[in-house]
Amino acid sequence: MFYRPEDGHGLPHNPFNAIVTPRPIGWVSTRGSDGAENLAPYSFFNAVAYVPPQVMFASTGQKDDREGTKDSVSNIRDTGVFCVNIVEYAMRDVMNVSSGPWPREVDEFDKAGIERAECDTIPCSRVANAPANLECELTQIVQLPGAANFVVFGEVTGIHLRDDCLVDGQFDVTRFQPLARLGYRDYARVTEVFSLKRPGE
Repeated sequence: MFYRPEDGHGLPHNPFNAIVTPRPIGWVSTRGSDGAENLAPYSFFNAVAYVPPQVMFASTGQKDDREGTKDSVSNIRDTGVFCVNIVEYAMRDVMNVSSGPWPREVDEFDKAGIERAECDTIPCSRVANAPANLECELTQIVQLPGAANFVVFGEVTGIHLRDDCLVDGQFDVTRFQPLARLGYRDYARVTEVFSLKRPGE
């Protein structure tokens, strides 16, 4: 099968998200300039640089009360900071609650019953019991072609690691089984890992 996206795929559901998988989930917490807090998952998320450490996430939708974008991007525009919380399998249900199309005044921490803690390097809340949290300062927001497509880049200024996820000095993802986004309504979790040496190592 071959298709041009501009012509449509002819399938019951768009296969694009099922092709580019698995994708890590950036559970982004923000605080607006008015003090209101937001927590939302984004599956267009990844690390993009080592030195200094940098991450990105993309927001591809909009809400009627947020002028062409979503709460997360709007808050980051206002304050210049955000926190990426890593999602473990055990938190899949509360993460899913936070993905709802709630009005801007709804605090997803409260809505889903998620414990929060204050970040150390930025004025923002983080998910208290997440396996890891990446505190970020905004570097740039890039608008992509298409309606409401924005990529947010941030420099990581503080990192929290949950103690039980550190094994012999290494961050062991099998201790918390990170959640990954697949296509459609599907997810996966990492339960085992293997290593490969690069040529010449």
